[in-house]
Amino acid sequence: MENYKPTTDDGKTAGIISYFTLIGWLIAYFALYTNNKTPLASYHMRQTLLFHLVSILISWIAGFIIGMAFVTSGIFIGASILWIIRLGLLVIWIIGLIGAINGERKPMPLIGEPAQNMFSGI
Repeated sequence: MENYKPTTDDGKTAGIISYFTLIGWLIAYFALYTNNKTPLASYHMRQTLLFHLVSILISWIAGFIIGMAFVTSGIFIGASILWIIRLGLLVIWIIGLIGAINGERKPMPLIGEPAQNMFSGI
């Protein structure tokens, strides 16, 4: 009992949950963030919103382009390119999630800084 320190949520929970799909972002925003707006939660909420939107957009565009290439030429290299893109997104996502778990405001590569400017109202 001597080492017990009562803790308060500094927004870390909302930040972590926001990394798990767009639905997780919505849950974090409405259930945790709206009543407890902290700088840490705001930071991660902004960058995960842009990450989810970019991921969806890239998946749609890449899927369409690769699908058309496959239909027209029958070449399977498009699937490999799509997996490389997805692997890159996974690495970016892991970097951001680790930052949220550690309670740091560490920007995700390519996404973190633009997200802070684009969604400054969050």
